Amino acid sequence: MKIKEIAKVLNAQVVCGLEYVDNEITRGFASDLMSDVLTLDTDKMVLITGLANVQTIRTVEMSDVNCIVFVRNKQVTPQMLELARLESLVLIQCEYSMFKAVGILYAAGLLPVY
Repeated sequence: MKIKEIAKVLNAQVVCGLEYVDNEITRGFASDLMSDVLTLDTDKMVLITGLANVQTIRTVEMSDVNCIVFVRNKQVTPQMLELARLESLVLIQCEYSMFKAVGILYAAGLLPVY
């Protein structure tokens, strides 16, 4: 699934990384616990989270994740945007709950990490 398709099915807004929306994503992982994200070793993964802070950006840098969907209408801060641009990340803001977003992405064909 392309990143632009993720944004479309979630009625979400890409706020950073528009130049990467044609990149392919094959798996998804949902968590607000960044320690769980650090244990993953998966390429082409999207992180679905409600934790909208700089630590989330730092965590995905270390985990080789290049796309984050922020659920529950969490807003990306200017500092997050600056770091995301430096790391070539895609940031997406979504109004849905984590449960609804994950269900929609799974129904659209996105596979879980495990």
